[in-house]
Amino acid sequence: MRDRVIVVAGAGGPAGRAAVHRLSAAGATVVAADVRPVDWDLPGVHGAEVDLLDADGTRAWAERVAADHGRVDGLVHLVGGWRGGRTFAGTDLADWAFLHDLLIRTLQHTTLAFAEPLAQAADGRVVIVSQSGARHPTQGNAAYATAKAAAEAWTLALADSFEGTGAAATILVVKALLTDAMRAERPDAAFTGFTHVDDLADVIAGLWDRPTAELNGKRLDLTTA
Repeated sequence: MRDRVIVVAGAGGPAGRAAVHRLSAAGATVVAADVRPVDWDLPGVHGAEVDLLDADGTRAWAERVAADHGRVDGLVHLVGGWRGGRTFAGTDLADWAFLHDLLIRTLQHTTLAFAEPLAQAADGRVVIVSQSGARHPTQGNAAYATAKAAAEAWTLALADSFEGTGAAATILVVKALLTDAMRAERPDAAFTGFTHVDDLADVIAGLWDRPTAELNGKRLDLTTA
Protein backbone atom coordinates (compact mmCIF):
# COMPACT_ATOMS: atom_id res chain seq x y z
CA MET A 1 0.00 0.00 0.00
CA ARG A 2 2.96 2.28 0.52
CA ASP A 3 3.01 3.70 -3.00
CA ARG A 4 -0.73 3.87 -3.50
CA VAL A 5 -2.94 6.98 -3.47
CA ILE A 6 -6.45 6.23 -2.27
CA VAL A 7 -9.37 8.64 -2.11
CA VAL A 8 -11.96 8.08 0.63
CA ALA A 9 -15.23 9.94 0.06
CA GLY A 10 -17.42 10.35 3.12
CA ALA A 11 -14.33 10.10 5.29
CA GLY A 12 -15.91 11.87 8.26
CA GLY A 13 -18.47 9.15 9.02
CA PRO A 14 -17.79 6.07 11.17
CA ALA A 15 -17.03 3.79 8.22
CA GLY A 16 -14.98 6.49 6.54
CA ARG A 17 -12.90 7.13 9.64
CA ALA A 18 -12.24 3.42 10.07
CA ALA A 19 -11.15 3.12 6.43
CA VAL A 20 -8.87 6.14 6.63
CA HIS A 21 -7.19 4.80 9.78
CA ARG A 22 -6.73 1.33 8.27
CA LEU A 23 -5.35 2.58 4.96
CA SER A 24 -3.04 5.04 6.71
CA ALA A 25 -1.75 2.26 8.96
CA ALA A 26 -1.00 0.19 5.86
CA GLY A 27 1.15 3.01 4.50
CA ALA A 28 -1.11 4.41 1.79
CA THR A 29 -1.40 8.06 0.91
CA VAL A 30 -5.04 8.84 1.72
CA VAL A 31 -7.06 11.77 0.44
CA ALA A 32 -9.85 11.95 3.04
CA ALA A 33 -12.77 13.92 1.64
CA ASP A 34 -15.88 15.08 3.43
CA VAL A 35 -18.41 17.88 3.05
CA ARG A 36 -17.28 19.22 6.43
CA PRO A 37 -13.71 19.90 7.57
CA VAL A 38 -12.14 17.06 9.54
CA ASP A 39 -8.85 17.27 11.42
CA TRP A 40 -6.65 14.28 10.60
CA ASP A 41 -3.50 13.63 12.60
CA LEU A 42 -2.44 10.51 10.73
CA PRO A 43 0.60 9.83 8.57
CA GLY A 44 -0.03 10.20 4.87
CA VAL A 45 -3.57 11.54 5.27
CA HIS A 46 -4.58 14.69 3.42
CA GLY A 47 -7.96 16.13 4.36
CA ALA A 48 -10.18 17.69 1.72
CA GLU A 49 -13.43 19.60 2.15
CA VAL A 50 -15.47 18.83 -0.96
CA ASP A 51 -19.13 19.19 -1.91
CA LEU A 52 -19.63 16.04 -3.97
CA LEU A 53 -23.00 17.32 -5.18
CA ASP A 54 -21.12 19.93 -7.19
CA ALA A 55 -20.17 18.08 -10.38
CA ASP A 56 -17.76 20.71 -11.70
CA GLY A 57 -16.19 21.19 -8.28
CA THR A 58 -15.75 17.45 -7.84
CA ARG A 59 -14.09 17.08 -11.22
CA ALA A 60 -11.75 20.01 -10.55
CA TRP A 61 -10.83 18.51 -7.18
CA ALA A 62 -10.16 15.10 -8.78
CA GLU A 63 -7.87 16.73 -11.31
CA ARG A 64 -5.95 18.43 -8.47
CA VAL A 65 -5.61 15.13 -6.61
CA ALA A 66 -4.18 13.41 -9.69
CA ALA A 67 -1.85 16.32 -10.40
CA ASP A 68 -0.65 16.67 -6.81
CA HIS A 69 0.00 12.96 -6.25
CA GLY A 70 0.76 11.82 -9.77
CA ARG A 71 -1.71 8.95 -9.66
CA VAL A 72 -4.94 7.64 -8.14
CA ASP A 73 -5.12 3.97 -7.18
CA GLY A 74 -8.42 3.80 -5.37
CA LEU A 75 -11.77 5.40 -4.69
CA VAL A 76 -13.56 4.25 -1.54
CA HIS A 77 -17.04 5.73 -1.66
CA LEU A 78 -18.56 5.73 1.82
CA VAL A 79 -21.05 8.58 1.58
CA GLY A 80 -24.06 7.16 3.38
CA GLY A 81 -27.24 7.83 5.27
CA TRP A 82 -30.73 6.45 5.80
CA ARG A 83 -34.31 7.65 5.72
CA GLY A 84 -37.45 5.56 5.74
CA GLY A 85 -40.80 4.85 7.34
CA ARG A 86 -43.10 2.03 8.37
CA THR A 87 -45.34 1.50 5.35
CA PHE A 88 -45.10 1.78 1.57
CA ALA A 89 -48.11 4.11 1.42
CA GLY A 90 -46.47 6.34 4.01
CA THR A 91 -43.29 6.81 1.98
CA ASP A 92 -42.23 10.44 1.90
CA LEU A 93 -40.74 11.29 -1.49
CA ALA A 94 -38.69 13.99 0.19
CA ASP A 95 -36.73 11.06 1.61
CA TRP A 96 -36.16 9.79 -1.93
CA ALA A 97 -34.88 13.20 -3.06
CA PHE A 98 -32.48 13.28 -0.10
CA LEU A 99 -31.23 9.72 -0.67
CA HIS A 100 -30.94 10.19 -4.42
CA ASP A 101 -28.48 13.02 -3.90
CA LEU A 102 -26.63 11.39 -1.02
CA LEU A 103 -26.28 7.83 -2.30
CA ILE A 104 -26.47 8.17 -6.08
CA ARG A 105 -25.50 11.64 -7.20
CA THR A 106 -22.33 11.81 -5.09
CA LEU A 107 -21.29 8.42 -6.48
CA GLN A 108 -21.92 9.54 -10.04
CA HIS A 109 -19.85 12.68 -9.59
CA THR A 110 -16.88 10.96 -7.93
CA THR A 111 -16.72 8.00 -10.29
CA LEU A 112 -17.02 10.15 -13.40
CA ALA A 113 -14.27 12.40 -12.06
CA PHE A 114 -11.84 9.60 -11.14
CA ALA A 115 -12.69 6.90 -13.72
CA GLU A 116 -9.87 7.73 -16.12
CA PRO A 117 -6.93 7.78 -13.67
CA LEU A 118 -8.30 4.66 -11.95
CA ALA A 119 -8.49 2.79 -15.26
CA GLN A 120 -4.90 3.78 -15.94
CA ALA A 121 -3.66 2.49 -12.57
CA ALA A 122 -2.08 -0.96 -12.48
CA ASP A 123 -4.61 -2.16 -9.93
CA GLY A 124 -7.13 0.63 -9.49
CA ARG A 125 -9.99 -0.15 -7.15
CA VAL A 126 -13.43 1.42 -6.65
CA VAL A 127 -15.60 0.16 -3.82
CA ILE A 128 -19.03 1.04 -2.51
CA VAL A 129 -21.00 -0.36 0.41
CA SER A 130 -24.51 -1.53 -0.35
CA GLN A 131 -27.17 -3.16 1.80
CA SER A 132 -28.90 -6.51 1.50
CA GLY A 133 -32.25 -4.72 1.23
CA ALA A 134 -31.29 -3.49 -2.25
CA ARG A 135 -32.31 -6.92 -3.56
CA HIS A 136 -34.93 -7.71 -0.93
CA PRO A 137 -36.58 -4.37 -0.12
CA THR A 138 -39.13 -3.97 2.62
CA GLN A 139 -42.01 -1.54 2.25
CA GLY A 140 -40.71 1.00 4.75
CA ASN A 141 -37.32 1.03 3.03
CA ALA A 142 -38.62 1.65 -0.50
CA ALA A 143 -36.66 4.86 -1.06
CA TYR A 144 -33.47 3.64 0.60
CA ALA A 145 -33.44 0.25 -1.13
CA THR A 146 -34.13 1.85 -4.50
CA ALA A 147 -31.24 4.28 -4.03
CA LYS A 148 -28.90 1.46 -3.05
CA ALA A 149 -30.00 -0.61 -6.05
CA ALA A 150 -29.33 2.33 -8.35
CA ALA A 151 -25.88 2.83 -6.81
CA GLU A 152 -25.15 -0.83 -7.43
CA ALA A 153 -26.23 -0.56 -11.08
CA TRP A 154 -24.02 2.49 -11.57
CA THR A 155 -21.05 0.66 -10.04
CA LEU A 156 -21.60 -2.36 -12.28
CA ALA A 157 -21.63 -0.06 -15.33
CA LEU A 158 -18.31 1.35 -14.14
CA ALA A 159 -17.03 -2.22 -13.78
CA ASP A 160 -17.96 -2.88 -17.41
CA SER A 161 -15.89 0.14 -18.43
CA PHE A 162 -12.90 -1.34 -16.57
CA GLU A 163 -12.90 -4.58 -18.60
CA GLY A 164 -9.49 -5.07 -20.18
CA THR A 165 -7.73 -2.92 -17.58
CA GLY A 166 -6.25 -3.77 -14.19
CA ALA A 167 -8.99 -1.83 -12.40
CA ALA A 168 -11.99 -3.23 -10.56
CA ALA A 169 -15.25 -1.84 -9.24
CA THR A 170 -16.68 -3.83 -6.35
CA ILE A 171 -19.82 -3.79 -4.20
CA LEU A 172 -19.56 -4.80 -0.53
CA VAL A 173 -22.94 -5.88 0.85
CA VAL A 174 -23.81 -5.50 4.53
CA LYS A 175 -26.92 -5.90 6.62
CA ALA A 176 -25.93 -2.90 8.74
CA LEU A 177 -22.76 -1.37 10.07
CA LEU A 178 -21.69 -1.63 13.70
CA THR A 179 -19.54 0.73 15.77
CA ASP A 180 -18.08 0.54 19.26
CA ALA A 181 -20.46 3.32 20.30
CA MET A 182 -23.44 1.19 19.27
CA ARG A 183 -22.13 -1.72 21.32
CA ALA A 184 -21.62 0.55 24.32
CA GLU A 185 -25.18 1.86 24.06
CA ARG A 186 -26.65 -1.66 23.81
CA PRO A 187 -24.20 -4.04 25.47
CA ASP A 188 -26.70 -6.93 25.52
CA ALA A 189 -27.65 -6.70 21.84
CA ALA A 190 -26.46 -9.47 19.52
CA PHE A 191 -26.20 -7.32 16.37
CA THR A 192 -26.52 -10.54 14.35
CA GLY A 193 -25.28 -10.17 10.80
CA PHE A 194 -23.93 -6.65 11.37
CA THR A 195 -20.47 -5.75 10.04
CA HIS A 196 -18.18 -3.78 12.34
CA VAL A 197 -16.67 -0.75 10.63
CA ASP A 198 -13.17 -1.98 11.51
CA ASP A 199 -13.86 -5.30 9.77
CA LEU A 200 -15.21 -3.41 6.79
CA ALA A 201 -12.01 -1.37 6.70
CA ASP A 202 -9.93 -4.56 6.70
CA VAL A 203 -11.88 -5.89 3.71
CA ILE A 204 -11.42 -2.60 1.88
CA ALA A 205 -7.67 -2.54 2.49
CA GLY A 206 -7.44 -6.15 1.30
CA LEU A 207 -8.90 -5.38 -2.12
CA TRP A 208 -5.47 -4.46 -3.44
CA ASP A 209 -4.19 -7.93 -2.50
CA ARG A 210 -6.81 -9.71 -4.61
CA PRO A 211 -6.82 -10.30 -8.38
CA THR A 212 -8.92 -7.96 -10.49
CA ALA A 213 -10.90 -10.88 -11.91
CA GLU A 214 -12.16 -11.75 -8.41
CA LEU A 215 -13.44 -8.23 -7.84
CA ASN A 216 -14.56 -6.43 -10.96
CA GLY A 217 -18.34 -6.34 -11.20
CA LYS A 218 -18.71 -8.54 -8.13
CA ARG A 219 -20.95 -8.25 -5.05
CA LEU A 220 -19.10 -9.49 -1.96
CA ASP A 221 -21.54 -10.42 0.78
CA LEU A 222 -20.18 -9.54 4.22
CA THR A 223 -23.35 -10.51 6.08
CA THR A 224 -22.14 -14.11 6.27
CA ALA A 225 -18.45 -13.35 6.81
